[in-house]
Amino acid sequence: MNITRENIDALNAVVKVDIAKEDYSDKVEKILTDYRKTANIPGFRKGHVPMGMVKKQYGKAVLVDEVNKLLQDALNKYLTEEKLDVLGQPLPKQQDDIDWDGDNFSFEFELGLAPEFSVDIKSKKAITHYNIVADDKMIDEQVERIQKQYGKIVSQDTVEKDSEITGTFKNEDKDIDNTVTLTLDKFKGKATEKKFIGAKVGDVITLKTKGLYEDDHELMHALKVAHDDAHGLDIEVTFTITEINKRELADLDQELFDKLFGKDTVKSVTELKDKIKEDAEKQFVQQSDQKLLNDVTEYLVDNTKFDLPAEFLTKWMQVAGEKEMDEATAKEEYEKSEKSLRYQLIEAKIMEEYGVKVDFEDVKNSAKNMIKMQMAQFGQLNPSDKELDDIAARVLSNQDEVRRISEQVVSQKLLELYKEKANIKTKELSYDKFVKEVYGDK
Repeated sequence: MNITRENIDALNAVVKVDIAKEDYSDKVEKILTDYRKTANIPGFRKGHVPMGMVKKQYGKAVLVDEVNKLLQDALNKYLTEEKLDVLGQPLPKQQDDIDWDGDNFSFEFELGLAPEFSVDIKSKKAITHYNIVADDKMIDEQVERIQKQYGKIVSQDTVEKDSEITGTFKNEDKDIDNTVTLTLDKFKGKATEKKFIGAKVGDVITLKTKGLYEDDHELMHALKVAHDDAHGLDIEVTFTITEINKRELADLDQELFDKLFGKDTVKSVTELKDKIKEDAEKQFVQQSDQKLLNDVTEYLVDNTKFDLPAEFLTKWMQVAGEKEMDEATAKEEYEKSEKSLRYQLIEAKIMEEYGVKVDFEDVKNSAKNMIKMQMAQFGQLNPSDKELDDIAARVLSNQDEVRRISEQVVSQKLLELYKEKANIKTKELSYDKFVKEVYGDK
């Protein structure tokens, strides 16, 4: 057997595999001999079928099968020994003239080669890492929400600004008939609020759906209509009031603190606010870190320049999936996935250069931490190591879960690396200001 490679350019190559009769003949002969021993052919005793007849009936199929096995083994071994960093899989070149009655065979494969490039994690312009803090306004609002949640419900005769109003939205043409409980602060305009103030049980209020809520998703839930129907919906609905209540705020006393956090964990309003601040800022860290990871990723993709074997990868995408694509569809899919492919190569390069590795122990520990947090949400605060190990073993028996958790561990390790090596500046601001600065509005 002889394998040769012709480099077309830095990103494309063709590998030629020449297979001679001596490479496969012994194996084919052995398989046919075994067939002869077990073949059931009318007119012949088992094990006494003439070899010529066995070869005529099975010979070509066995030959093709063995040559293909030999070919794949040889190609994989060659790629490993030559340490070729290929993208996708080798693509066999179209060959319509294979003479399976001959002794020697030649096969050619196209290769897409990974590009050579370098990565500079440290950008010239500093990337912002946000330190999001819970300000007094947010903490006070959360305290009030807690007081409302645990407060008493008191019936009212008329609607006031802070009332909880239960009623039914209706529109016969659109088959809308949905009972909800709402508060006036959810509506977009003051004009709607004015229609409700002073209303009583039994009153019917007519409303226009266009502009009723800031977000059409709120309208979707209020009217119980389909997602697509809610967007741009412009009709009149009636709202018949069936109940009006006011929620008296719960006292900020030890009974409430114990109910929220367990006995004597929090003993004053100051400690309550400190706890709210601490819990909120823990949540913000995850959001801030994800933003940093996204921004560094974006920087690396935009500023790490290299070419890809686009034509080869498009051809590979045509045949790589469960269903073959036509050329136009494959080209469209390649263009959609090019950015992701570039980052995969960049990520692999960074992990190699900085020695970032993920082993099974990392994945297992991450799974156990995730399980521990989930159990804590249901009041199981001190699970034993055996419990965690048993649940983690069940989770990690699913290969999709192993892959998902592995990706999370890689992201976390890269995030730690970027915090250490990238050009990062820290900016402290409240959550409201973070949302406004990053997403453009509140």
